[in-house]
Amino acid sequence: MEPRVQYAKTSDGVSIAYYTMGEGIPLVTIPLWFSLVTGRWDDASAFNEGMSHQKRLVAYDNRGTGMSQRQVDDLSVEAFERDLEAVVDELGLESFALFAPNLSARIAINYATRRPDRISHLILWCPVVRSDDMLETSQVRGMSAMLENDWELFTELVAQLVHGFAGGETSRQFAAGLRESITPDTAKALLDSARDVDVSDLLPKVSVPTLVMHRREMTVPALDVSRTIAASIPGARLVLVEGGSILPHLEDADAVLAAVDEFLGVESRRPTAAESSREAGALVTVLFTDVEGSTALTDRLGDAKARDLLREHERMTREALETHGGSEVKTMGDGFMASFSSATQALECAIAIQGAFAERNESAEEAIKVRIGLNAGEPIAEDDPSGRGDLFGTAVNMAARIASKAEAGEILASNVVRELVAGKEFLFADRGETELRGFEEAVRVYELSWRDS
Repeated sequence: MEPRVQYAKTSDGVSIAYYTMGEGIPLVTIPLWFSLVTGRWDDASAFNEGMSHQKRLVAYDNRGTGMSQRQVDDLSVEAFERDLEAVVDELGLESFALFAPNLSARIAINYATRRPDRISHLILWCPVVRSDDMLETSQVRGMSAMLENDWELFTELVAQLVHGFAGGETSRQFAAGLRESITPDTAKALLDSARDVDVSDLLPKVSVPTLVMHRREMTVPALDVSRTIAASIPGARLVLVEGGSILPHLEDADAVLAAVDEFLGVESRRPTAAESSREAGALVTVLFTDVEGSTALTDRLGDAKARDLLREHERMTREALETHGGSEVKTMGDGFMASFSSATQALECAIAIQGAFAERNESAEEAIKVRIGLNAGEPIAEDDPSGRGDLFGTAVNMAARIASKAEAGEILASNVVRELVAGKEFLFADRGETELRGFEEAVRVYELSWRDS
């Protein structure tokens, strides 16, 4: 069901359309050109529902677009700030999280430095804070020229770039929604108003908790733009997700939702391992962790102190799973079994786990040494008596056996996992044919050089 649209009035008298859904932490999303209130609801409904899980999602249309007032003269950053402020004032939000995609990051940065008392968390999605980083690229310059000559072709091209050239009907509907959301004249005016905008000097002044997210394969804006922004904001966190679309609800949307929930301190509602594996032919990457020498640790430290260390291991591992879209299948006291729909995410999670423990161990009195093994396949998904999902089968057994062959601080993976991420920036060392208990034939195993990947 589509949300109920309401209106707020800005300080300069412009009517701004908005809607809310869900209950919990207020999360306000700043729109791009196209309407967040109309035109994309069917395409993004599942993502919006995820964004409203344990949160009060607030979406609105900027002046000149969507269901907001169309005939406006002022399209400056300050004017768009007035749109944002009108909505949050209308709702009586004293403090809220702010989600700002792409060019709208300049609005969020300006507002966050001016009113840090109102922003609890700042989330920047594939952000641009200097117009040149996007508008002066060859791709966008070519599209801008097309905007001058053929509005319909321009919107079709934008839709194809967003959805891919195989987007089909979804892409066509998006283009139609874009044409409904904004006029050619307003689109040109918005482009003109965005040129020569640079708020990069404000980045060091951002004092609110900040998460910067970027798609790994996106080229406009480039990944280095997000890296620079994250490095310039004190304490900012950078999270990379798979894909190349500028729209967060496309491609690996679950990873986007998981990162947002983790950053906001919200418990994610993610499908269990069994739920996400029930689709016929679903390829799953299974990850096992194991704390080396846990029995000896208990003998040496005693039950209470050893358990404190294992709780720390559980906390750190779960944080990595949350960030990288992993589903915890079960914990075995001194280890975890987890599943991933993406081999890339599984390896990135393994790297994050080893990196986190390596950093911790540098200053800790007692080291926690973890070994990790991964394999991919089509496991059998079943619910246990408690209703919790579990995975069984050869793919799971092999992942467990590979983990048992690892040394402390190592990540070992099967050849299947290595081939699934071919072409990605992972470095593997061939460990040769390895005998695994319960398997008649030797299995080729690879060590992931995680410090260099």
